[in-house]
Amino acid sequence: MAILVVGSVAYDTVETSRERRERQLGGSASYFTIAARGRDQVRCVGVVGDDFRAEDLQLLADHGGDIAGIEKAPGRSFHWAGRYHADMIERDTLATELGVFADFEPKVPQEWLDSEYLFLANIHPSLQAHVLDSMHAPKLVALDTMNLWIETTPEPLRAILGRVDVLLVNDSEARMLTGERSLAHAARAIQAMGPSRVIVKKGEHGALYFGRDSVLSVPAIILDDVVDPTGAGDCFAGGLMGALSQAGADRDSEDAVFRQAMLDGTVTASFCPEGFSVEGLLRTDDDAYAARMSRLRGMMIP
Repeated sequence: MAILVVGSVAYDTVETSRERRERQLGGSASYFTIAARGRDQVRCVGVVGDDFRAEDLQLLADHGGDIAGIEKAPGRSFHWAGRYHADMIERDTLATELGVFADFEPKVPQEWLDSEYLFLANIHPSLQAHVLDSMHAPKLVALDTMNLWIETTPEPLRAILGRVDVLLVNDSEARMLTGERSLAHAARAIQAMGPSRVIVKKGEHGALYFGRDSVLSVPAIILDDVVDPTGAGDCFAGGLMGALSQAGADRDSEDAVFRQAMLDGTVTASFCPEGFSVEGLLRTDDDAYAARMSRLRGMMIP
């Protein structure tokens, strides 16, 4: 099995009350790739500038990523800078420098067009549609979006939603997209747009799964120390899609497969805030993963 992810490969500058890290590895595709934990090959499509460090690309390759689809273009890589408040939940964006990402046009290698799983990370809906148009027949397509696209490109977003199987959004985005205050009503409205399964991310409050036949609420794992929560949502997606590909899931699979993948996504995401950038993920091994899965199940079923 192979997972194709299309998204950003970037640098982040992150400031917290304890430390500031300059231009650390970030981007949705980067977090997603490492979070998939090498279950299946992750084929990465993105763009970086000529300032991007070779060792950061190698890190992705060393942890299950095929980086042949990451284009290198003249100019600076996408860079985001932010400062977290003391609660490590709220944050202020200090800078967003698109660099070469501003002209990003995904180029999927010909030999990757038969990828079984496709994750369209948070990029312009027209680019997401362009990628989907080029694919042969993926077993499962999942998509992430954000308030910017909901506000500025509603029609292209609605069009691509009619062609995907799973939508990942946060709670405010679900409400904005549908105009519904109730998340249950919002999920049903989104399902009417196309995706048969809707995952609502609620940050420190966990995530909700609205499937074909069931609803599941998964709590967030309580951490002793939060160092840097940047990328946790992308790690959730990587853990989720990695589990689904390992299970051989497709759009017609039973809800039970997706419910288990929700747990995998939650456990995976829980390691991300324990270090800057991908440090928390890199410290994870199979024993730590199993122990945390047991801990999550214990939170849900005494």
